[in-house]
Amino acid sequence: MRRPSPGWYTFTLVYAVIDSGGKQATVRQGETLAVERLDASPGDQVSLRPVLVVDGVNVISAPQELRKVSVTARVVGEAKGPKIKGFTYKPKTRGRKAWGHRQHYSTVEITAIDLGGYAAASVSED
Repeated sequence: MRRPSPGWYTFTLVYAVIDSGGKQATVRQGETLAVERLDASPGDQVSLRPVLVVDGVNVISAPQELRKVSVTARVVGEAKGPKIKGFTYKPKTRGRKAWGHRQHYSTVEITAIDLGGYAAASVSED
């Protein structure tokens, strides 16, 4: 697959892949997303662990380089996921059991992706 030349876009493509609650998500600054419930109240600043950071040209993925990078987010609120209903039935013994589960999520807004000394590549059309 042929890659497009870097001159076709005029803004810096900075994004990060974060790990939270055993799941990974791709985030950009200013985005809002739901992650597994965090021990933080709405309005608190939290730091999320980056797994990969791309700044338009450079890809930062080595663990020793990722220690310098930080992704900070602000907790906007809390939400509940959809209700999951389950039912167990054992024939001939009148064994019936109904159960349910509703996952709790924290809604966070990504406030900053700090590259920790790595200069973001600013690519502009000439």
